[in-house]
Amino acid sequence: MRFTALFVFVFASSVFGAEEFPLAPAVECAPRAGLPNFLSKVVVPGAEVRIAYLGGSITAQEGWRPKSLAFLQKTYPKAKITQINAAIGGTGSDLGVFRVQHDVLDFKPDLMFIEFAVNDGGQSPANIFKYMEGIVRQTWKALPECDICFVYTVTDTLIGPLYEGKLPRAASAMEKIADHYGIPSIELAMEVAKLAKEGKLILKMKKPVTDEEKAKVGDKMLFAPDGVHPYPETGHELYLQAIERSWPLIVAATGENRAHQLKAPFTADNYENAKMIPIERAHLSAGFVKLDPAKDLMAKRFGNRVPSLYRADQPGETITFAFKGKSVAIYDLLAPDAGQMIVSLDGKAPVMRARFDAFTTYPRLGTLAIASELGSGVHHVKLEIGKDQPDKVKILATRGEKMDDPKRFDGTAFYPGGILLVGELVGEEAP
Repeated sequence: MRFTALFVFVFASSVFGAEEFPLAPAVECAPRAGLPNFLSKVVVPGAEVRIAYLGGSITAQEGWRPKSLAFLQKTYPKAKITQINAAIGGTGSDLGVFRVQHDVLDFKPDLMFIEFAVNDGGQSPANIFKYMEGIVRQTWKALPECDICFVYTVTDTLIGPLYEGKLPRAASAMEKIADHYGIPSIELAMEVAKLAKEGKLILKMKKPVTDEEKAKVGDKMLFAPDGVHPYPETGHELYLQAIERSWPLIVAATGENRAHQLKAPFTADNYENAKMIPIERAHLSAGFVKLDPAKDLMAKRFGNRVPSLYRADQPGETITFAFKGKSVAIYDLLAPDAGQMIVSLDGKAPVMRARFDAFTTYPRLGTLAIASELGSGVHHVKLEIGKDQPDKVKILATRGEKMDDPKRFDGTAFYPGGILLVGELVGEEAP
């Protein structure tokens, strides 16, 4: 996992500076209004119950997600509890707010855990308010009986406030939304911080191999090899234990089942209207071909994450569309054979955006940011494949990477999958 989300819009100005934002007191569990609908359903014999996990790579690991699922399956054996794994490494709430419908709500969960505190660590509180509230409001507009629980993970670089009895900044910002909507939250790393502060846990260390390394570790617990992604048998086990300790508190605070009512928003400009639109609703030039998951490995691998996946590789191929709204981006793939896109907005001077970076030794999901915080009116977007490749050798060298096969990296391809939009398309082309 990269410690920045792959999808980043220009930060909006915030009333809180990094130093000024008040950190929330650290409590392991704030049960608030509990989980009324989930807890009423899991006791019904034979009930089919779905738990969604929306988060980054810490959630994608075989760690707290499957461990908590097993815990709940054991706790409520009468129900048939299954999971919706909606975790994507390196992404935060800024992308989560656009993909929650496609990746979660379309599968009709009864409970959704949201884990973005680590990947939102570099976001401003104002942006976290907009994105997290957007996820909540989209969820309860579509599925008013779906319960939500925020969970907060940590890294070796973000844990400092927990030593002082405070939540890190991103979690503190998320608590404002949780308070506003009565959403329970669990700080998974309280015990991690306690053990680290007492010298009983090492936050960042690979497993020892030599006798000398083993002697240095002694009886200390190792949290994670990289300070971020916990070992399943230690760090993720501590995360699970936090959930197990918190569960009775959440149960005790829960009242009768009810549909969640949306109150006035906490942030007026929240991303309640964020959406992911299939790319074919734009105008694609003739060189764009839809990839078939039955025949194409890229489509097979990523087909469940994008509405549809297209490819073009010839310079001059274009995508155009118009919209009313304030933020727009393209959900696409970064790939070894990808090139550069010429991006034009409202006829202004175009900018060149590479669809390749120092991590692109393999294809992965990315976002091509176009604009945010736009004014009212209709906006026009044109994307064109550029004729020149980015300097891939130089880019890879910044991380000490090299091309394993130059032919695999040769190309100017573009792999669009969807439009990420706060607003509405206008003058749509027929698919």
